[in-house]
Formats: sequence, structure tokens, C-alpha cells
Amino acid sequence: MKKLNFALLFIILFAFILPLQAQLKVDTVKAQKYDNGKMWPFDYPPVEYLKETYDLKTDEAWYEDVRLSALRLPGCTSSFVSEDGLMMTNHHCARGLLERMSKEGEDLIKDGFYAKTLADERKIPEFFPGKPYYADQLVMIKDVTAEIQTAENTGTTIAEKAANKKAKIKEITEKMNKETGLVCELYSLYNGGKFSLYGYKRYTDIRLVFAPDMQIAYFGGDFDNFTYPRYNLDCTFYRAYENDKPVKSTNYFKFSFDGIKPGEPIFTVGNPGTTNRLKTVAQLEYARDIAYRNNAFLFDSYYYALEDLIKEDDSRKKELEDLRVDLGNSQKVIATTLKGLKDTYVYAKKMDFQKKLQEAVWNNSELKEQYGKVWENIEKTRAEMRKVGPQMAAYSIGFNGLFGSKYFALAKSLNDLVKELQKPEDQREAKFKAAKLDSTLEAMFPDKVDKLLENTKLWINVEYMALNLGKDDPVVKKLSGGKSGKAIAENLLDESIFGDMDDVIDLAKEGADAILKSEDPILMYVREAAKRTTELQKQVQEINDTENIYDDMLGQVIVKIHNTELPPDANFTLRLSDGTLKPFEYNGTVAPDFTTFYGMYDRFFSFRKTYPWDLHSRWAKVPSGLDLSTPFNFVSSNDIVGGNSGSPVINKNAEVVGLAFDGNIDSIIGNYIYIPYNNRMVAVDSRAMVHAMDEVYDAERIADELKSGKISE
Repeated sequence: MKKLNFALLFIILFAFILPLQAQLKVDTVKAQKYDNGKMWPFDYPPVEYLKETYDLKTDEAWYEDVRLSALRLPGCTSSFVSEDGLMMTNHHCARGLLERMSKEGEDLIKDGFYAKTLADERKIPEFFPGKPYYADQLVMIKDVTAEIQTAENTGTTIAEKAANKKAKIKEITEKMNKETGLVCELYSLYNGGKFSLYGYKRYTDIRLVFAPDMQIAYFGGDFDNFTYPRYNLDCTFYRAYENDKPVKSTNYFKFSFDGIKPGEPIFTVGNPGTTNRLKTVAQLEYARDIAYRNNAFLFDSYYYALEDLIKEDDSRKKELEDLRVDLGNSQKVIATTLKGLKDTYVYAKKMDFQKKLQEAVWNNSELKEQYGKVWENIEKTRAEMRKVGPQMAAYSIGFNGLFGSKYFALAKSLNDLVKELQKPEDQREAKFKAAKLDSTLEAMFPDKVDKLLENTKLWINVEYMALNLGKDDPVVKKLSGGKSGKAIAENLLDESIFGDMDDVIDLAKEGADAILKSEDPILMYVREAAKRTTELQKQVQEINDTENIYDDMLGQVIVKIHNTELPPDANFTLRLSDGTLKPFEYNGTVAPDFTTFYGMYDRFFSFRKTYPWDLHSRWAKVPSGLDLSTPFNFVSSNDIVGGNSGSPVINKNAEVVGLAFDGNIDSIIGNYIYIPYNNRMVAVDSRAMVHAMDEVYDAERIADELKSGKISE
């Protein structure tokens, strides 16, 4: 045994314990100006900020060109990248469409798509019946703050204020829809400190032009999701049409092939979905203690249970693994966000921001009189929600579309059947009359229930109820039988008729009285949920309506103290975010600002060409013309969240240098706070996209259009 080196031990202890102690001294942590991020709205462009930060002068014409070049898709961002309506977005934004658009004998997910001619560009079908796929261009911005706040302030009670606000929003929106012919939507900025009406020109004839194969677009799969270095060609190209002809767009982003220099400002232009950075500490604590706790429990439990189920039934390995992949993105986001919300450093920064805001209000007699109790009132509404929210969660989980066990849905069907069976025979729907009742019941309660999955969901549901109601709650005790884990489902289905659908049908045939008298534990939960949910929903609505008014007041405080120098929270409206190339430290090393195709092939061979690091046959053998040193993906300090997927990354000349598609793991807490030290955006380099089109996909028509900015003759 080697002699213990006490000097080395001291160094190790000093290195690890001292930072921990420093972190725990939360009273020394201070909020920074841009903890609330850098997602600048086009209503209040960051002219002075960009001048001070980068010595970059921007004018109204620059912002207008950038705004009109950008587009919003259902759930994602896009942009015009040629004067002939060519549009760029992410492959993961198009994945569901590609699956639906595959014709017989095609697999557009596996093999990708390329329209060799304009005539081959394939129209995207409706994404809902009667709802065409669309791209929205923001062409009008109107400040309607005074109108909304005046309407709200005419109310004397919270309920009246909320009703007046809703009525005025509806009135303004409907009026402008008719007057302009645009798709008009009214948005709150700064938590209600400002209100803007946006008018969108909507393009509804969108056609697929180019999409790479899935394996290069999502190389590394869920394992590499929210990581960097990355090697993803996560891009897709559409084209907008009007009157069956490509749209002629004066405003579009030209492609740049000069790359990005260190320190050079670059911008994402997109529609970040939702952030909660301006919320109060009480709201953050509720999110941490209830909302994210609950979601993390569900996603973690099911995600890891699926891993165990694969061992139980190897024949279903691919199906169960696919389910885990589908859950993986959300599971990673929720678990990481919860971890961030529990971080004492993050919490201290939020506390300090609120403290400074409160002091600014309390030191001004006029502001104190009007806004002094905003934080106290929000604490009260969150305290009320702490009583109601967990109950609502417990009594609704059985009917959750993703996590709810089918046994609860079947029990609800049986409970709902009572209303029909209580009616006289001649007043029932035809399918519930004696002649058809047996066949109806057999259709409602099929023999085949996927016990592997549904039993798993069942015990997770019951443990979730215990998490929210407590293990001693009568409903929980009845369902759990004092058991835990898988034993809950085994015990419960032994006690319940829902373990055998024949028993369910037999009870239904006995009639309404028999169903009502049944003490089946699953059926009793359904009855209790039906009884409690209506009142709980009413309470939740009242709490939310009240808190929305206080949120508006909080927003007014922020605007009065900071004007519009700070960006508002994201709400899926168009934003500009600035940043620079920025390597970061991870796993004891440093990530490069750029990756190349060399790195992709290193992972391909290092993982022995196995999923999810395998490649399509067109890539598996290195294409002869492919320059492996071509920059592929890069990281920068741009501030993005979900909804930014598909955002063009442009330079100061409004030229495309990349396409945003992800963030690193440290960006996930960005829903609540932006920490520039390690929060990074991940993007595809513009050079990689065009080089792949030229050398791998033989898609010269589109590559040439990106180089020239117009359809090539």
C-alpha cells in the first residue's frame, strides 16, 4: 500500500471544499444585468446596447430587413434564404411532416428528400383537418399598452379587471383582423408591463424542397442531445408559394461562406417559446417544489421503467427503446431544469434581482403605494395554489394522455355508462339498447390490454398520487394497498375487476345500480376524481386570474424601473439575440468553437458504426469530394430556448453563417435564468450545409440557389 500523501490530500480538499463553501454563501451572490437574457423584441430593438457592446451601428432599415426575412412555423422558426421564397429550418422541425409525406415505397425519414426540379417540390399537407401548414411573416407591430391597461384599470375587483382585460384583447384583435386582413395576435411583454399587437402575413402553400437523411440530421440521437461537440446536419429547406408560383421576397438572408471570426457579433433571429425569467421568487419556488417535481417524477419513473421492461421482454426491445427516445428529450429538459431550480447559486441570483426591484419600489412613495404589495400578493396566490395544485395533479393523472394508465380510462367509461343505463330503454342511444348493448360493451372493454405498459403506468400513477396527496390519503391507501413499485399494480389488479375485462362487462350488464354500489378501488378513484375535479378547476382558474393581474402589475414595475433596457420573457414572438463564438469547459476539458466532418467520422468508427452513431450508406463510405476539414457545427453565447429551433444565425450584414438547432446541457436552465458563463447555442455552419448538398446529395440546384440568392436557370 502506498504511503498517504498528506500534502496532496490537503490540496484536493482545498480545491473541492472551498468552492462548495463559497457557493453556499448565497448572500454574496449578486444578480447581473442580463440574468434575464438577451432576447430582444423588435418592438424595442437594442440599438444602444449593440453600439456599446460591439461598436455596431444599426438603424431602422436593418431591423426591418431582418424582421421581414424571418418566419414563424407551427412550433418552430424559419427564414427566407433566397429571393424566390426558399425557406430554411431544422430537420427536427420537419420530422413529423416527412413521415406523413412519404409515398408508397418511400421513407423520407430514413433516406431524406430532394426535389430535382421546381415541379418536384412537394406540397406539405394540412397538419390538422382544415388547418393548412403555414409560415407567418411579422409585417406589423402596434403598441396597445394604454388601451389594455386602461380597460383593466376600470375594474374595481380582480374578477372585473381580468374580464375587462380579456374583453379588450378580443375586441382589438378581432377589429384589426378585419381591418388589415392579416393574422393579428396580441401579446403581453414584460409580464403585462407592455402589450403589442402583431400582424402576420400568412403563407399557406409551403412545399418541401430538401431534407437530409435522419441519421446525419440527428447523429448521436438522444445520447448527444443537449451536448457539444456535435455533428448534426439538422436542416430542411421549404419554399413558399403564392398563386402556384414561388414567392418573390425582397427581404431574405443571403448565405455567407466566409465563416465567423472570434469576437465577431452574430445574431439568432427566431421565436423563442417560453421563459419565466421575470417571475417572482414565490413563483420560482412553486415551479421547483410542485410543477417540476411532479413532471420530473413522471418522466424519470416512466423513462427508467421502460429500460427495465426491455429486460423483461426482449422481443419488444425496439418498440420500448423508441418510446424511451420519444421521452428522452423532455425527460432531460425537466430533470435538468429541476436541478437548476434547486441550485443555491441560481436561487440567490433570483433573490437578489427581486430584492433590488422591491427596494426601488419601496424607496419611492408613489410606486410603493401602487405596487408595494405585489410580491406579497403573489406569495399568497402561490400559497393557495400549493393547496390546490397537488390535488388537481393527483385527480387528473389517471386521465393524462401520455402517462395515464388505460385502466383508469376504462373505469371512467364504465362510470360514464351509468348515465345511459339509468335512462328508460326507449330514451337511450341505439348502441346502449338491449339489442346492441353486448356488442357495445365488448367494443368499450376489449380483451387486449397491453399489460406490460399499462401495469407499469398504473403503479407510477398511484405513486404519483401518493407524492401529491400523501401516503395516508384514503384514496391512495385504497389503491396502493400499502405496497410500492410493481407490487402496487399486481395487488391492485388482483383486487379490481379491471384485471379481467370479462368481469368489467359482467358488472356493466348488471346495470347502473350495481356499478354505483361497486367498491372497486379503480372505479372509486374515478368517482372521487369526477366529484373533486370540477371544484378544483374552478379554484385554479380563480387563482390564475388573480395572479395574472398581479403579474401585470409586476411587469409595470419592471418597465417603470428599467424602461425597456431589459428584454421581456419569451412568448413565441420574434426576437433578436446577440452573441459570439464561445468555447466552454466541460468534463475537465474545453469544447472547440467549431467541429468538422473529421470529428463525425471519429465517432462513427469509435462506436463501431452502431446506432445512434451509424450513418446512411451515402455517408458510411466517405464521399470522394467531401472536405473533412469543413466546419460542421459551432457553439456561441447566443441566448435561445425551444421555439428558436430553425432560427437563422446571421452576421452584422444579415448574412446566414449558421442555423440554430440546440443548446448544451447548461442552456436548459435558461427557461429561468441566462448564465453566459456556460450557456451555449449549437448551430450548423452554413458552409457544411452547402458543401453536403454539393458533394453528398447531388443537390446542386439548391446549393446554387443558396450561393446566388435566386433560383438558378
